Amino acid sequence: MPEAEVDLPLLAFPTTSKPPTVAPAPRWREWINAMEDRWANRCLPLLVANESGWALLNPVGFRAEWSGETDRDGITLEFDEEVPAPRPVESHFGYGVLTWSVPYLFRTPPGYNLLARGPANWPKDGVCALEGLVETDWSVATFTMNWMFTRPGASVRFEKDEPFCVVLPQKRGELERFTPEIRPITSAPEIHAEAERWARERDRVQVKKFLASYSKEFEEFRTAWEQDYFRGRTPDGRPAHEHETRRKLRPFADAPEDDAPT
Repeated sequence: MPEAEVDLPLLAFPTTSKPPTVAPAPRWREWINAMEDRWANRCLPLLVANESGWALLNPVGFRAEWSGETDRDGITLEFDEEVPAPRPVESHFGYGVLTWSVPYLFRTPPGYNLLARGPANWPKDGVCALEGLVETDWSVATFTMNWMFTRPGASVRFEKDEPFCVVLPQKRGELERFTPEIRPITSAPEIHAEAERWARERDRVQVKKFLASYSKEFEEFRTAWEQDYFRGRTPDGRPAHEHETRRKLRPFADAPEDDAPT
């Protein structure tokens, strides 16, 4: 069986009795669905990025505020309910950094790291997710997920079941194999011709969308958009040799009974 078709294990060993839920990252975003005609959902690169990885869900809703002080007491936390110690999120490092414990020991196949980051395209005013890359094919240490306040006085809220961390396996050494090079586009005549054709078609649609504001003759173009990339085809109608419109990540399955601890 070719390597690309071989299933790769991604194991998560809970280190507490009640770890947070971990699930495939969601495709949709509330800020997009709130837009007129949900037009940003036409951006396929954005949608596929949204669901690239597995999300750990915040176990309890809370509000956090940073005073600007650098010590650990600079962040105050107000939980929606009584939370026994140890709390799932706290001010651990100071300097306006909000820290979740990640009570799983992950194990990836040999040669694979695990990127831990915030959910893609999930902006939060006043706070920014920090990223980490962990060698989970050998390490026996858990890690934390951290968000940093961007300004003193900021107050942020995390809802229950809101993703606070997304984990994504990455093959170690793969980025280093790339040999970046800048070339004039005219050195690739076929790519150059297709790119110019795409630009002309996009400009044509944009002009008609503009005219739709002034003439009923172009009314049908009011919500028009160029769909070649979304449909996986070139401007002349040829299908892409490979095209992905969504991720279909498997959920974490429970361990077989034979593997359960006794």
